[in-house]
Amino acid sequence: MATMRFRQAIVAALADEMRLDSRIIFFGEDVAEAEGPFKTSEGILKEFGPERVRDTPISEMGFTGAAVGAAMMGLRPVIEIMFIEFLGVALDQIVTEAAKTRYLSQGSLSVPMTIRASVGSGLGFGCQHSQTLEHWFASTPGLKVLMPSNAQSAYSLLRAAIRDPDPVIVLEPRILYAERGDVDYGIIAEIGKAQMRATGDEITIVALGQMVNVAEEAIKNSGVSADLVDLQTIIPWDRETVLNSVKKTSRLIVVEEAPLSGGWGSEIVAYVTSQLFSALKSPPFRITAPDVPIPFNGGLESRYAPTASDVTRQILHALKNQDVPQPWWVVEGIAG
Repeated sequence: MATMRFRQAIVAALADEMRLDSRIIFFGEDVAEAEGPFKTSEGILKEFGPERVRDTPISEMGFTGAAVGAAMMGLRPVIEIMFIEFLGVALDQIVTEAAKTRYLSQGSLSVPMTIRASVGSGLGFGCQHSQTLEHWFASTPGLKVLMPSNAQSAYSLLRAAIRDPDPVIVLEPRILYAERGDVDYGIIAEIGKAQMRATGDEITIVALGQMVNVAEEAIKNSGVSADLVDLQTIIPWDRETVLNSVKKTSRLIVVEEAPLSGGWGSEIVAYVTSQLFSALKSPPFRITAPDVPIPFNGGLESRYAPTASDVTRQILHALKNQDVPQPWWVVEGIAG
């Protein structure tokens, strides 16, 4: 067991897998000499050399396509996308090529590549560099999408992603890069398996990434007895764990950093409602960000994603009432 920062856990996972498998190569913008824009590849070039660790031109389309080809030819590339928005220019390589290769080749070819990307608000990067954008990939068969919430899951999920025989996208909440936590090197996650961060019997709360920590604080503030499910994997998500929890509590809240429209939590609410409708004590609902660009102004940005105080308000409402609480922007009269 070691204590390290979230970003250091990513370095450790990458290095551990590269030591075990010489087919793993790593490349992206400023990942070699500069050791990553967020220091998530510190020491990797020094240990593994320029044949396996390479800086690329500023061309996500180019180096993502190169990774797809390398994976099809037997290597296991890991690429880093500085900000998730930059993957927009390479969506064809991911959703049309990487995700479909096993299907189109009748299983004779696979694309064992890992795409790491920093995501999320809270650090003042503005509307073009602060989104999570998991919905870009969530409806693409052939992809797996993961998001860690602490140092341990950053380590465990990345090792699982690199070992997977198909393309995996790992979304890293950059606001967590500096957060410290204990890491057990012996734990490698199971893709598609959620983690219980708290247990209780009054309500089930499902969260992802930095929202897990927000939800955890809200549970403490509210004093309720709650199951807190750290989903970890968006695609495929752990239906069994979520359903078993809601069977016990009969209530469900999903906490997302994503905007209200099109969020991943809609799938969870819809599925749980379809399976457990008669057992629910109140309607399941989502706590999300508003449908607006992420503000650059620090004061406004701090209001964008769900906060612990607002999640607390909505948890308490759900336990006392039979309706869905209004989001903060409606409560405060900002939007209807």
